[in-house]
Amino acid sequence: MKRILAFILASIMMLALTACGNSEKQTALDGAGATDPLTKDDVITMMVESAASWPVREDWKIWEYMQEGSGATLDIIAVPATDAVTKYPLMFAAREELPDIIAFGVNSTHSPYAGEGLVAFDDLKAYMPNYNAWIESLSEDEYAVAVKNRKRADGKIYYTPGTGREGKTRMRAWLYREDVFEKHNLKAPETFNELYEVCKKLKELYPDSYPFCTRALSYLLNIPGSSFDKWWEYGVYYDFDDDEWRWGATEDTALEVVSFYKKMIDEKLMPADTATLNNSTWEELILTDRGFILPHLQLRIDYFNQLAQKENPDFKIQAFKPPVANPEKGVAMVERGDLEMIGFSIPDSGRTEGIANAAKFLDWMYTDEAMELVSWGKEGETYEVVDGKKKFITDEDGTLPNTMYGFQLYGTFCRLDPLAAEAMQTETTLESEELIIEHTLPYHPVTLWLDFNDEEESIIEMYKTGLVTYTEEMLVKFMLGQEPLSNFDIFRETLNEMGVAEVLAAYESAYNRVK
Repeated sequence: MKRILAFILASIMMLALTACGNSEKQTALDGAGATDPLTKDDVITMMVESAASWPVREDWKIWEYMQEGSGATLDIIAVPATDAVTKYPLMFAAREELPDIIAFGVNSTHSPYAGEGLVAFDDLKAYMPNYNAWIESLSEDEYAVAVKNRKRADGKIYYTPGTGREGKTRMRAWLYREDVFEKHNLKAPETFNELYEVCKKLKELYPDSYPFCTRALSYLLNIPGSSFDKWWEYGVYYDFDDDEWRWGATEDTALEVVSFYKKMIDEKLMPADTATLNNSTWEELILTDRGFILPHLQLRIDYFNQLAQKENPDFKIQAFKPPVANPEKGVAMVERGDLEMIGFSIPDSGRTEGIANAAKFLDWMYTDEAMELVSWGKEGETYEVVDGKKKFITDEDGTLPNTMYGFQLYGTFCRLDPLAAEAMQTETTLESEELIIEHTLPYHPVTLWLDFNDEEESIIEMYKTGLVTYTEEMLVKFMLGQEPLSNFDIFRETLNEMGVAEVLAAYESAYNRVK
């Protein structure tokens, strides 16, 4: 059934892209009226993905502030995030149904329409002076983090760069039960030898536990990967130091990683089904004193603490410095995962006035005035100043400001005041923030955002799925002892025969255009 659904969706996508490609030539604007301000008579339709955790509400203050600041009238169209992936292809196939702006929830979602169904901001410079000035003001490192990852295969940008939440969302970290370690006078491990020994001790203290307890291959392998070799991931990855694309499973590091985990599984120091462990089962292990060390997301600090502290006030998940596995190649750092996923795009609706107004609206979002307004709102309404610092106003239940006012959610910001992002976090998370940032690699994995031309895409489609499937299946078998480690060289040879070189060449070609 899943394969049938995937085929149907792929067919819809193909029809949509064909429709876009066969439509009229991309709409061109001549700059007329570029400096005319937006007014209430300028109605801008904006489609926003509505997440299950924070469903879009019409009464959010953020919409009021965005209209007041920009001058335009917003017609917000909320679409459940779960429906968006099927709705977009159908919508782009019918040009007249396109809204003026789409607030995508994920960077990659807009990619199929860049160059065909969307208008590049590079072609709207006359309407976006503030946006252009902001980009020009960025340092090389700031540009690399906020802008470079938005470039598509043609070198243009179709998706607004977002900034201000770096280090605030989806940061990876090594987390542990600080209260349990303190209770038993245990020291957070600094090496993988110490990690193994402290897990053995915890297993003695809690026989039913799996002291090292994370889930999914991405967390199990890629977060600790840097402990073995600085930029290592198990699939395709880019080594920023050596300026080279690699397939991690073909390297000696992969054998080091799976050998360590095999030992941990054999001694029941981690769940044997870690790679396939479902989220609810994993959470239960953490919340019932059966999991104590977990490489995962920083946001899990607040998540677990808030759940557990109602019954156990002493329960405390906190971050610690990543342990090093290989002192010759590894570092006490983790991959950078805080790529800002939220952004806006302007569909090529053919309506020149709608496109121009959308560009003006997004341009306003890059002003200092807009950053202040969409970050904090208004004093006395959404925030107050306490001891010289801004603090969000919440209700008696402590409802988060994003739920109350709509701040920092899909379709609500481009530039964000970092202090506003910080104000969303609890004291426990803030305690760990400096440590986590200090031990995070400086660049996002290129694979999170790289875009491909048709030739590169065809090569990747031909080889990559098979490579990923075989890589993941075999790494799990090695860890479980279902495949002897003595066969690892055969595994590597097979990967190379399956097209590793071709895939890496496609990635290198794509990256050379934008690096």
